[in-house]
Amino acid sequence: MEKSKSAPSPNSPRKTENAWGRGLKCGYGYTVHENASLLDRTTFRLPARAATLIDVHEFDAVPGLLAEAAQQNRDVLILGGGSNVLFTRDWPGVVLALRTRGLDIIEQHVADRVDDAALVRAAAGEIWDDFVHWTLAHGLCGLENLALIPGSVGAAPIQNIGAYGVEVGEFVDAVHAYDRSAGANVRLDHAACAFAYRDSLFKREGGRYLITAVDFLLPRERALRLDYDGVREELAAMGAGTPDARAVAHAISRVRTRKLPDPSTTGNAGSFFKNPVVSPGLAAALKREYPRLPLWPLPDGAIKLSAAWLIDACGFKGLRDGDAGVSGQHALVLVNYGGASGAQVWALAQRIQRTVLARFGVALEPEPLVV
Repeated sequence: MEKSKSAPSPNSPRKTENAWGRGLKCGYGYTVHENASLLDRTTFRLPARAATLIDVHEFDAVPGLLAEAAQQNRDVLILGGGSNVLFTRDWPGVVLALRTRGLDIIEQHVADRVDDAALVRAAAGEIWDDFVHWTLAHGLCGLENLALIPGSVGAAPIQNIGAYGVEVGEFVDAVHAYDRSAGANVRLDHAACAFAYRDSLFKREGGRYLITAVDFLLPRERALRLDYDGVREELAAMGAGTPDARAVAHAISRVRTRKLPDPSTTGNAGSFFKNPVVSPGLAAALKREYPRLPLWPLPDGAIKLSAAWLIDACGFKGLRDGDAGVSGQHALVLVNYGGASGAQVWALAQRIQRTVLARFGVALEPEPLVV
């Protein structure tokens, strides 16, 4: 077994030795911050505060922290990389921020399921893009189309993140989590995760599972997926005649950098709305009226529409309302130009929803968690 930093295994939880509720600022595997700013904890960089923010460095501390919060009757919000959350107000309870680290190759060869594939375990707190490049450096592929997506490994299965024709659920072998309802560590295999478009068991049962680590089954060779949104053109511009997975990751990172605002300079959470899925009848009617509307047939017969096209058609791309706005680079990205509040960004999002529904009869659903 090859290791690079130790990823967590589903061991029995360790009891928290010191109760933070009695005013202690740290304990085994965690640090407490009272009345803490969340401005730098999310990629939207919006002003919000948590009554109590706890950075968790060792997952064994979590059961005790959750028990302490329950005894105090305080709500708990789990925060990863903060790339998929919009705070519209302060959080009066406890925010648990996962800072766990660890990457392991659990099995070098899993030939009984996939030819020449490795089983990799990543801790929930690992940075997603760093993990993607770690897998590529170890000769593994599959995640290259998901390069440069912000956030943490633990957040990836919740929303079943996807980009450029790939969804992370394709490569998730199992998710390790703490089941808050059962009060126990659990391992959920791929089928139990119930992945769907930007959806999963973890999203549908929000708050129940606290993901601790994710196992990925990654091949060493795989047909590259290049037929999506300018990927081949970018590879050609790079001079990559016969590209490999690393070249694809580099090309997609270049495309994303051009198309999407950098959250380090302009606060945003990436795509704010899901691409809506509608009936074939509605899709056909819209296509007759709007021939340029992009649509993609799905295996179940439903049709996926381009939310960006719908928003752009309503005139929102590039719109700015105070310091809240819609990116001029991509109509799916809502932005904070520096001084917006979460409530202002959410008000703009709701205005977009109302306008698209009135014009096209299509409901847009937010991708981020809206607090």
